Amino acid sequence: MAAAGLRAALEQRLRELGIAALTAEHPEVFTVEEMMPHVQHLKGGHSKNLFLRDKKKKGFWLVTVLHDRQINLNELAKKLGVGSGNLRFADENAMLEKLKVGQGCDVKFKVYFHPMTNSATMGLSPEDFMKFVKSTGHDPIIIHFDEDSK
Repeated sequence: MAAAGLRAALEQRLRELGIAALTAEHPEVFTVEEMMPHVQHLKGGHSKNLFLRDKKKKGFWLVTVLHDRQINLNELAKKLGVGSGNLRFADENAMLEKLKVGQGCDVKFKVYFHPMTNSATMGLSPEDFMKFVKSTGHDPIIIHFDEDSK
């Protein structure tokens, strides 16, 4: 399905869930740095998404963090229980298969995300975002990155 069709399907799903979203149109962007001039005026947390896989390509994670957060993949792997050194960035083929989008269009959404296209940014309240994630049949894992690894 093309990006326009995916975006329309996402917008329809949000309406079905009773979730209101604010969307700002902008030129295509491929990095957080390119996106920020177009959305920095919007109130809320601006995010970036990391689509990760384990070393054996059996598990995938979509990790959403504040746009300026640096992530140590070894520490994250420990927190997710997959063992240090076992997380990698998923390649574009995996993104296309699992998320139906390519690099620069990671999915997830007050909290701002690209709505299945990198030519717009969509904002959802954190509560609505969690509602959406749960509606996909996934239980979100909340990790507080500022806490010490245990």
